[in-house]
Amino acid sequence: MTLFWIRFIVAALVPVWLAAPVLAQDKYPSRPIRMIVPYPPGGSTDPTGRAFAAWLTEALGQQVVVDNRPGAGSTIGHGLAAKATPDGYTILLGTSGGLASGPALAPKLSYDPVQDFAPIGLAVYAPFLLVVHPSVPAKNIQEFIAHGKAPGSRINFASPGVGTPNHLGAELLKSMTGFRFVHVPYKGGGPAVVDLIAGRAQALFGSTPFTGPHAKSGRVRAIATGHATRIRSWPDLPAIAETLPGFSNTTWFGLLAPAGTPKAVIARINAEMKKAVANAAFIKQLETIGLEPASSSPAEFHAMIRSELARWSKIIKAAGITAATAQ
Repeated sequence: MTLFWIRFIVAALVPVWLAAPVLAQDKYPSRPIRMIVPYPPGGSTDPTGRAFAAWLTEALGQQVVVDNRPGAGSTIGHGLAAKATPDGYTILLGTSGGLASGPALAPKLSYDPVQDFAPIGLAVYAPFLLVVHPSVPAKNIQEFIAHGKAPGSRINFASPGVGTPNHLGAELLKSMTGFRFVHVPYKGGGPAVVDLIAGRAQALFGSTPFTGPHAKSGRVRAIATGHATRIRSWPDLPAIAETLPGFSNTTWFGLLAPAGTPKAVIARINAEMKKAVANAAFIKQLETIGLEPASSSPAEFHAMIRSELARWSKIIKAAGITAATAQ
């Protein structure tokens, strides 16, 4: 073969080689996608993941399979997702616990919440209700703070555990007002609510799906929401931020991929997420279980993770909470 023909063949093949990644990208997704959900079925995390998985399955034309990987306060699932191949076929329903409050409490995790993920977008807020036992002489946040600061008062503030977002909400309230309480950690939200209903605890920050039914039945009293604004499922319940500007104690979930995932994949999933939370039927599905649909760009979600990590690190340090005390 002459030098001329070698050069001719090489010149002809170069455009094909260069186009190959583009052609492969155009076919995404060509097989099922795994969505890691770092909690077991139940609660609010799992149904959120399944709602978005169903939407993306329809939109992308490939099955999005939910893979529940609970444990260690959601950090096991986050760690698995961080180490997955960044090809767009593993995504994570990340949580505020796994991306902000958890890493703030225990910085030596198997993953870096800022560096090891490619954020796709914010998905929902799962607002907390501040609920009290009916015997507590407070029907709003102002009266509750005054009661907590009164001489001789004792408020047993329940939580699912030391360093949980529920606990940190009480610490944030304390740091902003001088409110006093005795923290009573439980092994999970269930026992905490049982003791609140029984009157052995007097207050609790609990998720809307979990504590809302008890408040509506009168077994506990909802006096405020920890969300930055009033929430759709409780429109008449004031936000604590209306009295204490800047107060925010609410959990949130969003989709992420391993760092290095192609930007075109990130953009496509983000676009479908935005379509989902603009759809009336999808919105109603989430609101039925007490969730607030949300959306963001990948960059906005990344900035939110950094901001929340810094905020909770400051609160944890001020409260003297350590990973050891959280055991």
